[in-house]
This record gives sequence, structure tokens and C-alpha cells, in this order.
Amino acid sequence: MDEKSPIYNSRIIRAFIEFIGKKYPHIDRDYLLEYAKMTKYEVNDTGHWFNQKQGDRFYEILVRKTGNPNIARDAGRYTFSSKGLNVLKQYVLSFMSLASLYMFMGKLYSIMSRGALVKAKKLRSNKVKIESTPKPGVNEKLYQCENRMGTFESLALLFTGKFATIEHPVCFHKGGDCCRYIISWEKTSYGIWKIVRNYSLLFFILAIPALFFFLPVLTWAVVSLVCALITMIFSFYTAYLEKKELIKTIESQGDTAKGMMDEMSIRYDNALFNQRISRVAAKIQDVDELVDTVTNIMEKHLDFDRGIVMLTNRNKTRLIYSAGYGYNEQDKQVLRQTEFHLDNPNATGIFVKSHKELKPYLVDNINGNGKRLSIRSRKLANQMGVKSLICAPIIYEKESLGILAVDNIKSKRLLTQSEINLLSGVASQLALGIANAMSFQKLQESEEKYRTVLENIEEGYFEVDLAGNFTFVNEATCKVLGYEKDELIGINNRKYMNEKNAKNIYHTYNKVYRNGKPAKVVDWELIRKDGSVCIVELSISLIKDAKKQPTGFRGVARDVTNRKRAEKERKRLETQLLQAQKMEAIGALAGGVAHDLNNILSGIVSYPELLLLEIPEDSPLRKPLLTIQNSGEKAATIVQDLLTLARRGVATLKPVNLNDVIIEYLKSPEYIKMKAYFPEVKVEVLNRLEPDLLNISGSHVHLSKTVMNIISNAIEAIQEPGKITVSTENRYIDKPVTGYDYIEEGDYVVFTVSDTGIGISPEDMERIFEPFYTKKVMGRSGTGLGMAVVWGTVKDHKGYIDVQSSIGKGTTFKLYFPVTRMILVEEKSPLSIEAYMGDGETVLIVDDVDEQREIASGMMKKLGYNVTSVSSGEKAVEYLQHHKADLLVLDMIMEPGIDGLETYKQILKLHPEQKAIIASGFSETDKVKETQRLGAGAYIKKPYAIEKIGTAVRAELDK
Repeated sequence: MDEKSPIYNSRIIRAFIEFIGKKYPHIDRDYLLEYAKMTKYEVNDTGHWFNQKQGDRFYEILVRKTGNPNIARDAGRYTFSSKGLNVLKQYVLSFMSLASLYMFMGKLYSIMSRGALVKAKKLRSNKVKIESTPKPGVNEKLYQCENRMGTFESLALLFTGKFATIEHPVCFHKGGDCCRYIISWEKTSYGIWKIVRNYSLLFFILAIPALFFFLPVLTWAVVSLVCALITMIFSFYTAYLEKKELIKTIESQGDTAKGMMDEMSIRYDNALFNQRISRVAAKIQDVDELVDTVTNIMEKHLDFDRGIVMLTNRNKTRLIYSAGYGYNEQDKQVLRQTEFHLDNPNATGIFVKSHKELKPYLVDNINGNGKRLSIRSRKLANQMGVKSLICAPIIYEKESLGILAVDNIKSKRLLTQSEINLLSGVASQLALGIANAMSFQKLQESEEKYRTVLENIEEGYFEVDLAGNFTFVNEATCKVLGYEKDELIGINNRKYMNEKNAKNIYHTYNKVYRNGKPAKVVDWELIRKDGSVCIVELSISLIKDAKKQPTGFRGVARDVTNRKRAEKERKRLETQLLQAQKMEAIGALAGGVAHDLNNILSGIVSYPELLLLEIPEDSPLRKPLLTIQNSGEKAATIVQDLLTLARRGVATLKPVNLNDVIIEYLKSPEYIKMKAYFPEVKVEVLNRLEPDLLNISGSHVHLSKTVMNIISNAIEAIQEPGKITVSTENRYIDKPVTGYDYIEEGDYVVFTVSDTGIGISPEDMERIFEPFYTKKVMGRSGTGLGMAVVWGTVKDHKGYIDVQSSIGKGTTFKLYFPVTRMILVEEKSPLSIEAYMGDGETVLIVDDVDEQREIASGMMKKLGYNVTSVSSGEKAVEYLQHHKADLLVLDMIMEPGIDGLETYKQILKLHPEQKAIIASGFSETDKVKETQRLGAGAYIKKPYAIEKIGTAVRAELDK
């Protein structure tokens, strides 16, 4: 046992509560129970047991509120006056002597407590010794010993009218091996007179015959008469007292028996009630009718003002009103409009809790101790005038189908555990009935569905004779083959398959004929009337006549054409997923190095720009510096290619005309150099570009890379004189197209490049878009990233790819880009430096890389700003605790320490209106967007350019 084990019967607590009500009426007994985590219905239920912890808390608050340290013993003396012990009192009064009662204390005490082992020994007729030893694991307290002493004292009160005398020489709670009690009591008048009577009778029997020899006869006769008279008087008086005690006992037992008879009558009525509910639940097969009938029976037989049944909806997300009694029409309307949400994890309403926890709840005072109700439930209860209620779940096979609740609006009586048990029993019977009704309804629906299937079976059912000629077909078979019924009957089934399939089917029929066992044919190809091929799964069995002789075959054919197509599509999607995962891997690599590469390149790109501002136009250093700057910009472009693979390379999308991109590439030095290497390859472009080509939304730089990679790959695929065709067109896809990609319907610009080269093998086709997979000589004609960049760019532009190739015949790439209706915007001419000069404003540069801070600081100072720089987010926060800055230039990724987002959050706590712009080597991320939502301005991508950072800073300061 432990502190949570049920040890002490509720009768003990009820005796305490009644005692407090008489002796301390000012004390709130509900508060005592609430403090001890007990409820009224638990106390009123004689079958309920409390644990040690609850008992300790109850005693603690009792002493505190009464100020009586002897409250346990005082309450114990009241025990057998308590109304809650009527049944126990009758059991006690069945003993005809107090001594025999005390001797039976070991059995009697177990009715009250499971916490101790009690033994009794008789010392005299009015004196016993009782020893009590706590059971293993029971942490009994001293107050429980005192309460036990008071209880032992009160037992004598039932027989003698006075408390017994208790000696307590040994106490377990004071170091003894047990609690030993020496109990003595005054003898009753009946007992004393019984002894007198017995002794007088003994004297008469022994003394009178002896006196005959010593007294004269007359004297002896007189003495004998007097003694007999006295003995008769004693006997009559003793009998009178005995009768009086017996009448008293019988009256007490009669009162108790009457209470028991009343309780038995109630239980009998409840049993009949449950039996009636059970019969109704077994008989009615309609859920609504069943619920209405049960509530009507409840209204007639239960002592509750109102009752309600709420069942779950079909999705089991709501409790909705089903039936009820005792409500007026207005209340019923409110209940019909009220739903309790079962899909809300934060719901605390008593109906929802009862449903989810599969346990009943009782609230005997809505306004007083209905704290467990949610605010919404309490409001509804007050609106409906509820004073007390019981709610029980309707449970079937460990699942709640709804709840059954009853309440009182007129009666003030306490609700009890027995009523909870009764209502739970009704709920159980109702659950069985509902489950049966639902099963019956499902069975009816199933039978109806089965009949419908038989009448309109979707699978093809057919019968053929032993030669294979159709003798019967259903409508589904006609749909599979595309013929009418009268066209199929009498026709041999070989007509609807090729020679190979016909041979396989013949062997299957022959096997079924020989062994008589059904067979299954998978992936049987049939030729429809329109010449198309469908794939079916076929089950074949033998038809026999009454003499068990084979007469033909029957079969069921399931059209699995779409499933086979879906399986093929699934494999294609799995291949695409694998490709996406591979691209994700290289993307992770690219993303990981992009930040550091941009920081390194910043010096190569940005420092030349600062130096060019310092030297004159005719300086011989300008050309080398421009060369360095151009090399850095090319390196930065390579980083952007890596970011394209990372699926982060398209930060902003603008209207682009793909024809312009293609023509621009054809004029580029890269294309001219490529043509010089392959003079035997003819490229046809200009006449195949659609004149009115629609615009697409994309990145001009990435699309240029894609055009370059596709065309250069096509040129290099031709190992002898050949031709490449480059074309564009507007195309509307009115239904999805399955190719290398699954192309959704919509408006597209299609970019097509066809070559007459060596083609791509099926093995290579699955890998052509993998990073670093190439058939070229590495370092001479590519890095292996070209097609990976194409794949990433197309996906970033929400486009699709289709590839068709034949070995030795060439390859065609088609790239589908969604159309945009936005028009092209002409590029703005570069701004003059005066347009974004500063006016002495204070700018704080926050970056963890020294070179980046120097570059940004140099550019800001050149533009006329007062500049301070710090190397971390923590230092920025510390600086702004004592200073102010008109604007922050905030790096997003700083290690170690807090990043740009967290830095800005902490700065806003110091300066809520702080202006900032964001700088990062990565493309725009979720953290960048969140920082902007907090109030930051423009996002600029590293490496720094004086115009980009200058215009961004000026624009933010001018807001």
C-alpha cells in the first residue's frame, strides 16, 4: 500500500462531517471537502474509499478551522450516532452483549478501514484488550489512533448509555510495536439484576433444602415462601429490564431495517428500470427512435427534472443534441443550436471531458462548486437554469458515442454515487442499443449496396463455352471492350487479344479445365473496338452442370489500365523525387559555402570600386582595377550559379521575353567562341522564334545561363556535321501532359532545342540532371553543373522539362515556362552619386567579418555619413544602450552569437522606431522577411556595390 491506495471508508469522513455540522455549524463543510480533494457524492457513497493523503489533508484543515486538537477523538465518540452508519449500527446491535461486540472488532473494523490489523482478547465480562497494528506500507498518523479510541468509546454508548473507559498503555505512534487499548465499561442494570437473580435462585435451590433440618416446619415453610417470593420478584424485574433492552434494540434495528428496505426498494425499481431500457435497446433498430424512447422512459421513472442525450456527429468532431425531456421549446432550440467541439484540444467543458476521458462527472452545485465547468458551459448552464447535474459517457467497446446527462432545476437534494451508477448503467444499455441500431443500419446499407453492385457491377463479368465463345456478358464487360452486348455474344474471345495473349489464355483455360481449380491471370491485354489496348486482371473458374460435367468458364475482369498508368507515373515521380533530393544535397552544399564565398569576393568587387573613386580618369591603374573588378563580378556570378542549385537563386522575378534572352546569347562572346570550336554544326534559330512570344516571369540572368547550357550541350553532342534547331512558341496545354515531367494545364512559353547528335541512352537519361554527372572531359568542356543549373532554374520558375532522345538520332529538350501578362520594364539608367549622398547621418554597421565592415564603412564615409561598426549582434545591442544611430546596416548571418533577426528584435526593445536595412550573402530568406515585418527596410545582397547600398540607405532614411 501507499499514500494513494484506497484505505479509509467514506463512513469515517461522513461521521466527521455530521459532527462538524452539529458542533461547528459556522464552518463551511464544502470547503473542507474541497481542500481534502473529496466530493459530497464520494462521502455519501458507502462503497467509496479514501487514501491516506486525502485523510491527512482533511484532518489538517479540520484542526485549523475548529482550533480543536482533539477533534479526531471527539468525532470518533460521535461515530455511532452518525446517520451514515445506520447499516453498520444494525450490524453492531445484532450482538447481544458488548463484550462479544468488542471481541468481534477485528471483523467490524475492516468495514471502516483497511489500514490496520485489529485483534481482541476478553479480560473480564466488562473488560477487553484490543491491539491495532498498521499494515505494511500504511503511513498511519496519531490522529487516526485517537479517532479509533473515540470510536471504541462510542460503542459502549449503544449498550450502556455511557462511553467506555479506555486505557492506552502502548502506542505505535510513540515507539510501541502496536496500539494497545484496555477497554472497560459499566455493567447495565439488566446485567446487575441478572446476577442478583441468578444468585438468589442458587441460594433458594441450595439453602432451603438444608434449612429443613434446622428449622421448625412452620418456620421453614414461611422462610421458603419468602425466599421464593423474593426470587420471583428478582426474576420478574430482570425479565422486565431484559424486555426493555430488547424493545430498544428492536426499535433501533427496525429504523435501520426500514432504511435498508427503502434502499432495497429503490434498487429493485432501478433494476426493473434498467431491464426495461435493456429490452428497448435490444428491440428498436433506429437510433433516433431509440434515443427518444429511452428519454421518455427516463422521464417517467427517474427522479431528475430533466435529461438530455448528445451524440457525436459522423466525423466525431462535435457533440450535438439528439433528444431530451423536461425542457421547454425555447430551451430545446438553444440546445439544438449548441455544439460541443471534440476536436479542440483545449476544450475543458464537462461534456467534452466526460466524452474524452470515458468517465462520469457530477456537479451538485453549479454556482457553488462547478469550477470544473468551462466558462462556456457555466454560461449555458446558468442560461438553462441548471443547479446540479450528472454527466455519463455512452461507451461502447472503449469508445464514447456521446453523453447522457440529467440535472435538477427544482430539487435541492444532493446527487449521489448510486445515481451516477444508475445513469452509467442506462448509458451502457443505451450504448449497446445505439451500436446495435447503427450496425443494423449499416447492414441494411450494406445489403442495399450489395444488391446495387450485383445489378450494376463495375467489374466485367462474362461466361464462355468450352470453345471460348461468349455466352453472357454484363454491361461492365461491354464498357471494357467498347462493344454492345449483341456484338459480343457468340464471338470467340480470341478476337480481342493478340496471338501471344491468346496462347497464354488458352493454357490458363486448359489448366482450369483439367484440375477444376480457379485461376487468376494478371495483366491480360485486350484490344478494344477502337483499337486501343486495355489491361485487365482476370479470375477464371469452371462452370459445371447438374451432373458435375464442365460446360464452360466464367470470369471476372477488372480493368487496371489506369492503375498501371498510375504505377508508371509513380515510378516517374519517384525518379523526380530522387532528382529533387540530389539537387537538395548540392543545394545544401551551395548554401553552406555561399556566405563565405561572398565575403571573400566582397574585397575583390568592392575595394576596386572604392579605389576607382579616388584615382583620376587617365590613371594607368584604372584598367587593372577594372579587370580585377570584372573578375570578381564573374566569380560572384559563379556563386549565384551555386545558389541556383540551392533553389535560392531567384530572389526577384521580372517580366522577361525569352526571345530577347536567346538573341542576346547568340551575340555573346561565349556563343561565338563555341561556334568557332564546332564550325561543322549548323544552328537554325531566328526564323523559328515566335514573333509575338508572350513574356514570362523570371530572372534574366538565370534564364541566360539556361539558354547557354542547353544550346552548348546540343552543339557538343554532335560529333560530325549536324544541325541544331532552336525555337520558341506560345502553347496552351488544355490537359496535363505526361513526359519526363508531368506538365499541368495552362499557358506556357515553350523553349525547344533539337539536335542531330549521338542521343542519350536510357541509363544516362535518368541521371542527366544530376550535379557533376557529365560525359564531357572535366575541365575542358564543363564542370558537370550545366544541366543541374538548367533543372534548378526551370523548377525555380515553376516550369517543366520534357526530354526525348534516341541513340544515334538526336535529342530534343523542351522547357515549359508559365506565361505572365506583365509587360517588360525598361532598365533604368544609373543614378548619379549625388542622388544618394548622405548628410552626416549616423550609420551603425553590424557584421562579423572584418573586411565586410571595412568595405561598408568606407562606402558610407565616402557618401558623407558618420559611421560606426561593430563585429556582433551583442555588441550592437550594447552600443545602442548608450548611443543612437539613424540607421543600421545589419548582416543576417553572424557566428558565433545572435543572428541579425534576434539582434534587431533586441534593439527594437531599446529603440522601437529604429531604422535598418539588411545585408546578406544569401538570397532572401524567411528570416529576412520576418526582420522586414518587424520594421526593417530594403534587403541588399553582398558583395556590396556603392550604388546599391547608397540608394538603399538613402531611401530608408528618407521615409
